Amino acid sequence: MRKIFILVLAVLASQLSFAQKFTAYRSGIMQPVSVADMAAELSTAHVVFVGEEHNDSMAHVLQHELFKALHQVKGNQLALSMEMFETDCQTPLNDYLQGFITEAQMIKDARAWGNYQDYRPLVEYAKEQSLAVIAANAPRRYVNLVARRGMQSLDSLSKEAKQWLPQLPYDTLDGAYAKKFWDLMAGHGRPSIYHSQNLWDASMSYSIHQYRKKHKKDLVYHLCGRFHSDDKLGTIEQLQRRNKKLVIKNVTCVPKPIADAMTKEALAAIADFVVITEKE
Repeated sequence: MRKIFILVLAVLASQLSFAQKFTAYRSGIMQPVSVADMAAELSTAHVVFVGEEHNDSMAHVLQHELFKALHQVKGNQLALSMEMFETDCQTPLNDYLQGFITEAQMIKDARAWGNYQDYRPLVEYAKEQSLAVIAANAPRRYVNLVARRGMQSLDSLSKEAKQWLPQLPYDTLDGAYAKKFWDLMAGHGRPSIYHSQNLWDASMSYSIHQYRKKHKKDLVYHLCGRFHSDDKLGTIEQLQRRNKKLVIKNVTCVPKPIADAMTKEALAAIADFVVITEKE
């Protein structure tokens, strides 16, 4: 009995330590905020973006906790949208959510990312609560096609292939997003590389837009790499152009070493809420 008690204490201590590995801040004055309070404020939006570094384990913990907190506020008027699944994988993803196929089959047929285990708690929670999961991203084969041959290469695709893409020609954002991209690339690369980035943004925004047209009361909770949503550029900018009336809020998860290299003002400017994460 004593061994079981010690084990339970160890598990609880581990969970407490694990939960303290991120701190959320309301932007502007960078005031600490609880996940529950953050969810309450975000619940007034039509779409919430949560940006991440894909290998940031604590960002995935925050995403799960925030999704559950939003569900407490919104109930079944909530949908999960993911960069991590491509549009042509919606059917096997739906089949799994409805219990028709096994998880192993879904992972294979839906081409789940190698670190799917990081996102599994979110998908499982959506499954348990009968919430929609949107496979939002463009098929990688077409993104690679644009990178190699340019945007115009998509025009020659079959009608069947085009059903997985946003309406063509898609928007290629100029201004701040283009500058941000080319600064990251240090000026190197062909224009087609930037246009392949735009295809990701256009596809994710189109997937969210199409879902929202059919489910106007739902809040869409979208997960993506934070480059796509920081500063409300990229996918957010694309989505806002599709529907100027949408209320869109964003959260960004920034690993502490990156945050430490930024000014408080720079951090506060990139999102409505900033989450500083630390390694386990």
